[in-house]
Amino acid sequence: MSVKELYTTWCQKAVDDSDLLPELLEIEGKEDEIRDRFYRDLEFGTGGLRGVLGAGTNRMNVYTVRRATQGLANYVKASFENPSVAISYDSRIKSTKFAQAAASVLAANGIKVHIYAELMPTPCLSWAVRALKCSAGIMVTASHNPSKYNGYKAYGADGCQITLEVAEQVLNEINSLDMFNDVKYTDFEKAVADGMVSYISQDVIEEYYNNVMAQGIHTDLCADSGLKIVYTPLNGTGNKPVREILNRIGIKDVTVVKEQENPDGHFPTCPYPNPEIREALELGLKYCDDVKPDLLLATDPDADRVGIAVPDGDDYALFSGNEVGAMLLEYICSQRKANGTMPENPICVKTIVTTDLVKAIAAEYGVEVIEVLTGFKFIGEQIGLLEEKGEENRYIFGYEESYGYLSGTYVRDKDAVVASMLICEMAAYYRTQGISMLQARENMYKKYGIFRHSLQSFAFEGETGMNKMNSLMQELRENHPVEIGGLKVVSVSDYQTSETVNLATGEKTAITLPKSNVLVFDLEQGAKVVIRPSGTEPKIKSYYTAIGNTMEEAIAVEEKLKADFSKIFQ
Repeated sequence: MSVKELYTTWCQKAVDDSDLLPELLEIEGKEDEIRDRFYRDLEFGTGGLRGVLGAGTNRMNVYTVRRATQGLANYVKASFENPSVAISYDSRIKSTKFAQAAASVLAANGIKVHIYAELMPTPCLSWAVRALKCSAGIMVTASHNPSKYNGYKAYGADGCQITLEVAEQVLNEINSLDMFNDVKYTDFEKAVADGMVSYISQDVIEEYYNNVMAQGIHTDLCADSGLKIVYTPLNGTGNKPVREILNRIGIKDVTVVKEQENPDGHFPTCPYPNPEIREALELGLKYCDDVKPDLLLATDPDADRVGIAVPDGDDYALFSGNEVGAMLLEYICSQRKANGTMPENPICVKTIVTTDLVKAIAAEYGVEVIEVLTGFKFIGEQIGLLEEKGEENRYIFGYEESYGYLSGTYVRDKDAVVASMLICEMAAYYRTQGISMLQARENMYKKYGIFRHSLQSFAFEGETGMNKMNSLMQELRENHPVEIGGLKVVSVSDYQTSETVNLATGEKTAITLPKSNVLVFDLEQGAKVVIRPSGTEPKIKSYYTAIGNTMEEAIAVEEKLKADFSKIFQ
């Protein structure tokens, strides 16, 4: 069907959401606007769906959600006897509507649905899938994207986001469906009344809390530590669970940023609710000026990631995800070794874009490091492989540089609730030792060396942008640089061809991880540049690593690396 025909069809049939028809009528005759909404189907990848809210096949709306859910329903019914699916959702615009739309499709297909009665974090979805022994899970969220976005993440029976193979099977099912004629759905309230949809009980939530609490090492120190916290849930799902856990470990002096306390998908004081960037923390930092806390915590809207800031003279220093993860690993290793709870042959898991500082810390404590592709599902997958061998207790920590951390094996996705608890516990422990978080970071660098990391994102909006993004990646493959930022390229790893080439010797080494559109340039002096298109946004992401004898030296190297790649991607 042509773009024009699709537009006409939607004008006639898109009647189940009162916001869609006015939008369609408003763009009548505007060819570019129409094409952008209908030139393709919103892509269903390993992360599910994510896109701008609105009318059309290339937008997040009740019809694209229903169609994706019908595809998932077809897969689940073919793969499981008596299938069931858990659903959770965040504070974003239409998240509740999309969650109920998904439940209505599943119920109409004879699939039992377990849904939270109110918005809940992504890790709670992973937990519900596992606790209720569901066949699959759905989390309605667009994570840290601006308010115009929403999304839909699909999970397998193991509580991980679905694998590449399952995503392909679901996508094939979706592609066979007509948006309006091939999707079964029923009324949500009727499905509840009929018992096909049931609300997840408080007992399940309480068991989740108990599992989070079990990851503590020195939680007994928290109550008397005098630790003072400013916390912002960034108008998302973290407000209740994070505050509940902090209260349970005895941290009572918590000031919540009122303007960002309650759920609000418009994010009125934080247009880009991403705890990786300073702008998202600005309001919290203003609170810090008055409260003078030991720590600022910020969780993203679906509370699977957490960012922090700590006192630094008269200002507050923001710690990167690489730094917080490395500090948590050092804390967990040192304290578990000290109290005799370190398992035999312990394992930590990191993604290929996460700092190699992990390797130095792990070597100090005899911990095996497993590297996986970008995406926390690959960390969760490693936990599952350990579980199959009855060795899940070997896993002590996993993290990715984008502020996602997990201690424990009770869920299979990053969890800002347990991360918030462990960060506060770590800060409380160091405080009782007379050490600030800033000092703890400096001690880590003195012990293991100074690693400087940064990330640049280059946006490529619309159809032309996607084409440019693809051509740039292809050009880098065919004509890769031999020098970046004044440093010689030592080797090039292409995860799409599964091959590493040593540029000095020409020797080729196989990469054993699954194929992925990622390029890694290893440079002199331990520096590194990793390039990959985002799996959920029209962006190319560049990850830079610089190592120096001083932080100033490392920053100078990093700036040269960034300058070279900025020229390529502009």
